[in-house]
Amino acid sequence: MPVHRPVTPKRRSIAAGALLAALSLLFTLPSAAQAADVPARGEAHLGMGVAEHDGDTGEGPVGRVTQTEGVDVSSHQGNVAWSTLWSSGVKWAYTKATESTYYTNPYFAQQYNGSYNVGMIRGAYHFATPDTTNGATQANYFVDHGGGWSKDGRTLPGVLDIEWNPYGAACYGKTQAAMVTWIRDFVNQYKARTGRDAVIYTATSWWTDCTGNSAAFGSTNPLWIARYASTVGALPAGWGVQTIWQYTSSGPTVGDHNKFNGALDRVQALANG
Repeated sequence: MPVHRPVTPKRRSIAAGALLAALSLLFTLPSAAQAADVPARGEAHLGMGVAEHDGDTGEGPVGRVTQTEGVDVSSHQGNVAWSTLWSSGVKWAYTKATESTYYTNPYFAQQYNGSYNVGMIRGAYHFATPDTTNGATQANYFVDHGGGWSKDGRTLPGVLDIEWNPYGAACYGKTQAAMVTWIRDFVNQYKARTGRDAVIYTATSWWTDCTGNSAAFGSTNPLWIARYASTVGALPAGWGVQTIWQYTSSGPTVGDHNKFNGALDRVQALANG
């Protein structure tokens, strides 16, 4: 015959505690999953948010005038097979040098010098994090860690990679006016240090959301636009034409492939200033 034990306050407390623990675990699991999606600091790279935010049609450029193929690389590519890329028609490259003031690419020398050594025109880029330090400080860090420029005919001006924040709020917690100020501080300091206007890499949708579609840089800073489709689409305000177009993140040998808007002599012209 089964024995029925009365439910005492103690038993009731233990059962309630177990239920609360189970519920707590249930509600914390989504947060843990979300945290796992956030990359470690330093892992950001050109275009990492483009497909997620703007989509990827999987279509390459169509009906274009003369363009010159290039690639961009970061630590994610490790040691790059530059001779293979050169043989495939890639003639220029940009390498990630820095992020904020806390990161330098451990593969920078192999990538930056390796591209140069096979004959490419090369340059360096900086992944901006406007929520960590001001623009001038990050420009100095970039120049001091590989982002400089020399008029040797083979070195492109540095790039400010300004796009979705992979570590938090898309616009880094800044108002549109504050973001424009941050970008201006970066490009002004870069020019003061190198004598060159930095190239600005961005996507039209991010630029519209986070700068209010500012037209403040179109007359000075060359535009590198990101859009994974058959055409570049609408450009940010102030720019009538793009200098570079990142059109895919799934190209051969290295995923990120780009078209320079012109023949090789135009790439050389940008390098020479």
